[in-house]
Amino acid sequence: MKPLLVVDGDSLAHRAYHAMPKTVLLGCVLGFTNMLLRLWQAEEPRAVLVGWDSLGHPTYRNQAFEAYQSGRQFDQELVEQLDQLPQLVDAAGFASAKAPGYEADDFLAAAVASEESRGGTALVATSDRDAFQLASERTTILQPVRGVSELARIGPAEVRDRYGVEPEQVPDFIALRGDPSDKLPGAAGVGPKKAADVLREHGSLEAALAAGRFSAEAEDLRLYRRMAALDASAPLPPLEDQNPSWAEASTLVESWGLNALAERLAKLG
Repeated sequence: MKPLLVVDGDSLAHRAYHAMPKTVLLGCVLGFTNMLLRLWQAEEPRAVLVGWDSLGHPTYRNQAFEAYQSGRQFDQELVEQLDQLPQLVDAAGFASAKAPGYEADDFLAAAVASEESRGGTALVATSDRDAFQLASERTTILQPVRGVSELARIGPAEVRDRYGVEPEQVPDFIALRGDPSDKLPGAAGVGPKKAADVLREHGSLEAALAAGRFSAEAEDLRLYRRMAALDASAPLPPLEDQNPSWAEASTLVESWGLNALAERLAKLG
């Protein structure tokens, strides 16, 4: 069976925006589309789902922990192009998922759970390492390592090599170690090595707490773990097999002035 390709739209869009010269017209749109085309041509998926954050709408994570992702600021040019990208995804015949209260990561988790439950395989393209918790024998993480042009393939073995824990322990690991990008402080004095050691000894954060570890921080750590865990109940559109509509996508990007990209898409059509 061909895999389902699941894309963290915001993650790859941010990466594309910062990788492209600011003098390039709609550099984020161009870089993101180039990445999506490479993935589609290299992996030959049966369908593509792109998950999006809902900027301006708080999630349960923001409501539970005020400091979560605080201080993030985006260039206005990037914000405007983020509004355009779902239009392009839809025009190409792919599926988008976006809803208030959910992050792009949550749609990745929901899509992976759906695909694995039907006996299929999934590829998850994201630069967010929170998604390492999704790695399994049926799901591989595709992580950009050089701009948006090179990908590392992350399965359970690679998660173990990098973090020293199993994929299902990644939320516990993040809770203990902390996550500076999301402003999660983690346990006092605990870095990656100690977090992995604790999980190797106890198996889970909850078991470590039951054994009397981190008693003064127990409720905070439980909260961080809930925030690090991706929500597989996020609502999804139908994920039937797709036939890309490259001609429609070509017409759309041509209207944005991206003539060379429009020609590439037209040739695919």
